[in-house]
Amino acid sequence: MTLLICLIAIALFFDFLNGLHDAANSIATIVSTRVLAPRYAVLWAAFFNFIAFLVFGLHVAGTVGSGIVDVAVVNDRVILGALGGAISWNLLTWYLGIPSSSSHALIGGLLGAGIAKAGLGAVVWPGVLTTSAAIVLSPALGFVLALFLVLAVSWLFVRSTPASADGVFRKLQFVSASLYSLGHGGNDAQKTMGIIAVLLYAHGQETGGFHVPLWVVLSCQSAMALGTLLGGWRIVHTMGSKITRLTPMQGFCAETGGALTLFAATAFGIPVSTTHTITGAIVGVGAARRVSAVRWNVAQGIVVAWVVTMPAAGLVGALVYGVSGLLLP
Repeated sequence: MTLLICLIAIALFFDFLNGLHDAANSIATIVSTRVLAPRYAVLWAAFFNFIAFLVFGLHVAGTVGSGIVDVAVVNDRVILGALGGAISWNLLTWYLGIPSSSSHALIGGLLGAGIAKAGLGAVVWPGVLTTSAAIVLSPALGFVLALFLVLAVSWLFVRSTPASADGVFRKLQFVSASLYSLGHGGNDAQKTMGIIAVLLYAHGQETGGFHVPLWVVLSCQSAMALGTLLGGWRIVHTMGSKITRLTPMQGFCAETGGALTLFAATAFGIPVSTTHTITGAIVGVGAARRVSAVRWNVAQGIVVAWVVTMPAAGLVGALVYGVSGLLLP
């Protein structure tokens, strides 16, 4: 029981890091457009991160808990390997200010540890292939939706003065930032819920089949909200200003396009990267102005981090699984 409690605590620490690391997803645009000061933006994002479980179901938690690695092969060492791979990658990319995906780091770590234990037979391929496809599809959809929204609102406000349009979108950004924070909390926190739920299942602590208890939901949402409160300012700078400069109108379009993408993915139970999604949306609004408005060298570096995330976390996950054999049964 002591080991189970320790593993749950490590999982909640990962969720805290997820909020810390991915706070930029929710607040980078509203901070960079100077609509909301950073200290108020993190409070705003943390609140909507926390209440997300009231809006969305738990489909993503079910996918991560039972749709990536066969639950029959999951034990304490597999979970420790998954969390070890994800946490180490999150800390490295946070330190370097690289907006990588906490979600795919966790899935990579889980795959690495699961394969280290039982080989490729441990992999639930439909879930893995869907998640892998989302690496490409979620930023692409965010890009297209944000680009379309820029064009649409530009046409709608064509007769407005720049000052009046700016005033309108400064208010609308409160709505779009709320929606994106809801999407972030609804998709990202559920991944850790799935990990804890499958851990409880492996320990025989769940009755009536695999499900996510309410206390797990509340604990994960709270840990992520706390991480968001502390913010991830290195990544906020990268997301909010290094890729492209944003106006309130562009910030609204990026957040709304990203939020719509997250809502759709969460409804279908697909664990996507909120980082990938908002990055694609920010590039989309920048490209709508002009192609040269996007700092493509920065965007290219971010894409490289996306590609490397799952393999790197998987290797660390497999390593942690192997080393843990010296300490755990």
